[in-house]
Amino acid sequence: MEAVLSLAIGILTTSGLWLLFRPRTFQVVLGLSLLSYAVNLFIVAAGRMRTDAPPIIGKEAVDPALYADPVPQALVLTAIVISFATTALLLVVLLASRGLTGTDHVDGEEEDQ
Repeated sequence: MEAVLSLAIGILTTSGLWLLFRPRTFQVVLGLSLLSYAVNLFIVAAGRMRTDAPPIIGKEAVDPALYADPVPQALVLTAIVISFATTALLLVVLLASRGLTGTDHVDGEEEDQ
């Protein structure tokens, strides 16, 4: 399970960085989204990876290692909402920029073919 999660984080990070350095604005947006997904998976992996444990500890004194950590789950949920809003704002700004410049290149110039 840990190897699959590590591989997924690595592939998302690599793909996100590759797309981030592309000249088109939509590819940059996709790269930022993939990087945010990789960071979210990393935050979840930073907590204990438990699939069969409840996230809340009862009133009795028990071993906390038997329970899932709810803090990474809350952080990822917040990060998902923030990244969705940031992506929507970025798309609106990029559409306005395309309307003003007439191109979707990051530097505003067309490549020589």
